[in-house]
Amino acid sequence: MAVTPSNMLPLGTKAPEFELPDVNTGERVSLNSFEGSTGLVVMFICNHCPFVVHLAEELSEFARSYQAENVAFVAISSNDVGTHPEDAPDKMKEFSDRYDFDFPYLYDETQEVAKAYDAACTPDFYLFNEKLELVYRGCFDNSRPQSDIPITGNQLGMAIEALINSEPISEDQKPSVGCNIKWRS
Repeated sequence: MAVTPSNMLPLGTKAPEFELPDVNTGERVSLNSFEGSTGLVVMFICNHCPFVVHLAEELSEFARSYQAENVAFVAISSNDVGTHPEDAPDKMKEFSDRYDFDFPYLYDETQEVAKAYDAACTPDFYLFNEKLELVYRGCFDNSRPQSDIPITGNQLGMAIEALINSEPISEDQKPSVGCNIKWRS
């Protein structure tokens, strides 16, 4: 499997706007839907990527634990479903149900949102503060498929903890790695 790193959008970048359909509810979800949150985690994921599947179950629990702290989560899939039909919206809903996602899972059919976030891989994580300024981008943790490293979410978790506690977030951030986003030709 090809391994692609994050592009590492500059810290301080304002969260790009979006309004996309949630495969779970059929409703459109926008950036404004998360107004009033202490933080917002935007995750670019997909159904078939082994890097995403590797942490999907733990990601669900991780998100649930921080949602209690007023940190919102949203997942977005931007893959070309013409070349990767396993990432189509009906399959996204199945994936969300299988892993008990308690956050919106949005379909970026035009891929414009992924481009606005300079997303490169799945999974790709972005943490924005209450002003929707980027304070963390990078990996979930150091675990990868077949690495025998436990999944902890410690990299993203440390950034969220610092945000919740109004502490400085280290700018020493490690890129996420995963499958490349499947761009339309």
